[in-house]
Amino acid sequence: MSVDDKAVALRELVAAESQLAELRLRVLGDAGDLAEQAAAKDAAGWLAHHTRTRFADARADLHLAHALDRERPRLAAAMREGAVTLAQAHVIHRVLGALPEVVDADTVARAEVHLVAQAAEFGPKELGRIGRRILDVVAPDIAEAAEAARLADLEAHAADQTRLTMRRLGDGTTRISSRVPDASATRLATYLEAFTSPRVDRPQDDRDAPGAPQVAPGPLATAHDPVARLAYPKRMGQALIQLLETLDPTRLPLHGGDATTVVVTIDFETLKTDLAAADLIGAGLVPGDDLTGDRLSAAQARRLACTAKILPVVLGGDSLPLDLGRTRRLFSPAQRKAMLVRDRTCRAEGCDVPGTWCEAHHLDPWHTGGRTDITDGALLCSHHHHRIHDHAFRTDRLANGDFRFHRRR
Repeated sequence: MSVDDKAVALRELVAAESQLAELRLRVLGDAGDLAEQAAAKDAAGWLAHHTRTRFADARADLHLAHALDRERPRLAAAMREGAVTLAQAHVIHRVLGALPEVVDADTVARAEVHLVAQAAEFGPKELGRIGRRILDVVAPDIAEAAEAARLADLEAHAADQTRLTMRRLGDGTTRISSRVPDASATRLATYLEAFTSPRVDRPQDDRDAPGAPQVAPGPLATAHDPVARLAYPKRMGQALIQLLETLDPTRLPLHGGDATTVVVTIDFETLKTDLAAADLIGAGLVPGDDLTGDRLSAAQARRLACTAKILPVVLGGDSLPLDLGRTRRLFSPAQRKAMLVRDRTCRAEGCDVPGTWCEAHHLDPWHTGGRTDITDGALLCSHHHHRIHDHAFRTDRLANGDFRFHRRR
């Protein structure tokens, strides 16, 4: 076959498939007696079982078949002519079915005619976009009111469907599953993007600039940073952790008659040990595995003591609190501004994350009595702040005050 012959054949075969699909839908829509005879739930169930197709697809086809027979004569005619594919028909039917109840039958019919005509030029995805604004085309006088009614219905449905569940998996992680309104999801994504922005790769032009650190072998690692940057989904997960750590407890509702506070308890001697663990008050709040509980490493507790708004409770030998936190544990806004003027960027060697995105780190660790003073602080991006508290890495302080990281062997 020549190239032109293949082009003609493919177009005609797709049109023939559309005609065949319409015929199949017509038979399927009238196959209720077949399902009854076989004691099947409906024709879709019989079809899925006997033709080894997905039940969801068969169910959707049955729903479309009934609509073509009773409500969508123009769409059915277009499929019989081979002018609309099965995928396009599903989208058009879904768009028309989503119109608010206040839209009259004549307007729905005009919308059907318009979408069928657009199917000659646009695919399923584009038809879905056109369908979202179909009333602006066929009934502009009622479009705004109908859209408001549609949005009100969607918002009520979203409120009814909103859920969040948490469950321990037993491997040190907890699965968080949620279903929230679109607007809230967009807000969360915007907040998380704010945390991920400074961690994305720099443009290639910046990396090639004179004096810029060269990219070392390995995904997203630089010559001075042996820790590879995280892939986007992992960055979003880390961003959620940061968002939780930076929430101001004083602006949250009271919890048990007191300000909402996360409390970490750890023995004083344990706090100074590399391989040790701390307890996070709140065990039992999340259902699931009871073996791991709410525990974290001493290194993680030390990192949280730098920036996160937690209340560290250091216990003595008798397990009684020695220190219920320090009011000056966190750097003040003025101190952070002073460090920003001084440091400008993250102080990890070769890292150019702006200081406005960085966290204040105590050079002399807080748990050993380090002062919350600008001479005892340095700005580190979240990526390197995690690493400086990670005992898998050793850090050297360079003459200019920067930190150089080395992976321990």
